[in-house]
Amino acid sequence: MSTFWYCLNHHAVEGPEGCDYADRLGPYPTEAEAARALEKVEERNQEWDNDPNWNDD
Repeated sequence: MSTFWYCLNHHAVEGPEGCDYADRLGPYPTEAEAARALEKVEERNQEWDNDPNWNDD
């Protein structure tokens, strides 16, 4: 079973032999999920920003 990461330096999906883990998001079970890593980060940020349990306003 392969795993994939999204490289923050190269803005590309990588396999296990990619850049340092500190520069990557993942792992993801599929290449397609890794490709939308930044979208997922934005979705989670929006959810957390609008979560009443975490909103200090």
